[in-house]
Amino acid sequence: MPMNALSLFLRRSRLAPLTLACSLLVSGAAWSQTAPEPAAATALAPAGIDMVNTLSGIPAPTLGAKAWLTLDATSGQVIAAQNPQEAVEPASLTKLMSAYVIFEALETGRLQLDQKVRISEKAWKTEGSRMFIDPNTEVSVDDLLQGMLVQSGNDATVALAEAVAGSESAFVALMNQQAKALGMKHTHFTNAPGLPDPDHMTTVEDLAILAQALVRRFPQYRHYDSQKEFTYNNIKQSNRNRLLWADSTVDGLKTGHTQSAGYCLVATALRDGRRVVTVLVGAASDAARTESSLKLLNWSFKNFDTVKLLDKGTPAVSARVWEGATETAELGLSEALWVTVPRGRAADIKTEARYAQPLMAPLTEGGQAGTLVITLDGKELERKPLLVLHSVDEAGFFGRLLDKIRLMFQ
Repeated sequence: MPMNALSLFLRRSRLAPLTLACSLLVSGAAWSQTAPEPAAATALAPAGIDMVNTLSGIPAPTLGAKAWLTLDATSGQVIAAQNPQEAVEPASLTKLMSAYVIFEALETGRLQLDQKVRISEKAWKTEGSRMFIDPNTEVSVDDLLQGMLVQSGNDATVALAEAVAGSESAFVALMNQQAKALGMKHTHFTNAPGLPDPDHMTTVEDLAILAQALVRRFPQYRHYDSQKEFTYNNIKQSNRNRLLWADSTVDGLKTGHTQSAGYCLVATALRDGRRVVTVLVGAASDAARTESSLKLLNWSFKNFDTVKLLDKGTPAVSARVWEGATETAELGLSEALWVTVPRGRAADIKTEARYAQPLMAPLTEGGQAGTLVITLDGKELERKPLLVLHSVDEAGFFGRLLDKIRLMFQ
């Protein structure tokens, strides 16, 4: 190495940032890499990310509801929405969060389906829709879940809340804690069944976050949501979700109604391996919420496609690494990349790999190195953390020294 180059290197206290660029073609999508950017927000549609229907010339359906949202649960993208962050009363849609906390208790072994729950006076006296359980009797968790999710029983919901947390108030604290963990930023619960309360509020965006988490994390309990009727204490009651009869692909999730909230429905359907979730609140009647929800489901399936761009663990880009034991690092995603676009537009998707330059060793497997940004017609559809797929150790002293010199002349 020439002495003047070494002297120049030793005099420098820091290296100027570099910008490297490359592009490649993967699964029909155009890929590129650019400089890093701030991490994305956690909401379904972070600032700067466009809803999918804004890229389609097909207008969203006109629905008689206060607010609504349709979401592709496979990609996690919002297809379209009206008043997604307007405060609304969830009514019995609250039971979706109650169910989430209960399912988690079942999965961790704190509750068992065949476990008997003693029915308290408080649970028995809970007003509103009922399973008609008797006080001071013992009822299985399985029966109570059917009473809560099929019959929308407020009494069953309070009984389960007490079984999980000891009291309804303690259970509500768990509900709010879980809502915060899921990123439901505009939600606050004051009771487990969904009884009216001025402080008991949510948004259709938050309900969509919850619904997506339910169908992804707890598919083993989907049968409760799709069950059409349940008989307990010689009283047969039907599921209030009329879509279960109208469309065989619908398998949930929950209805809600109070005079102040109107008629509400969180629905989901699975067609050809693709799942869509719709949230609709404030309809004028049971028939209106059923018709509008089915219209929204059909519109979402017919006018949009969801395609896989990248498998889990498949490199999105091979990036140059400096001062490493190897010269490149493979960067990819922790899960398969699915993207929802207007029908027929999959070939036009573009994806950018944005990561820090220069990329310096050591790199730890699973560590975030940047962000993968998915666009269509220049509009951002989605962004995902770009992770190191395999660790890269530091090079030895002379290897690091050589790379420092190389960087000086880039």
